[in-house]
Amino acid sequence: VQLVESGGGLVQAGGSLRLSCTASGTIFSRDTMAWYRQAPGKQRELVASITAEGATNYADSVRGRFTISRDNAKDTVYLQMSSLKPEDTADYYCSAEEHSPAGSLEFWGQGTLVTVSS
Repeated sequence: VQLVESGGGLVQAGGSLRLSCTASGTIFSRDTMAWYRQAPGKQRELVASITAEGATNYADSVRGRFTISRDNAKDTVYLQMSSLKPEDTADYYCSAEEHSPAGSLEFWGQGTLVTVSS
């Protein structure tokens, strides 16, 4: 499984960015997809997730500002980030969780850096 993120960069506070993550080597439409982030000196945290059925979940810190979505035809998951704050600065990682009767396997992308300037 390969996950390739893109869309990170430098943005001013209050601005917007859209991250993309394209998957290969997995049956994307069946996977739970998620975005995590890790700021310097902090643990990696869940930002948002979306199930194969389209159910979404958000961290309290981003709810109402970020939107996760998926396009199964393109094997791609998106994270639309709006009203960005300096505390959103982090490396953002895409994950894919494959489910099977034997259990679940989770795969990770290499990350994309988001920097929000004040």
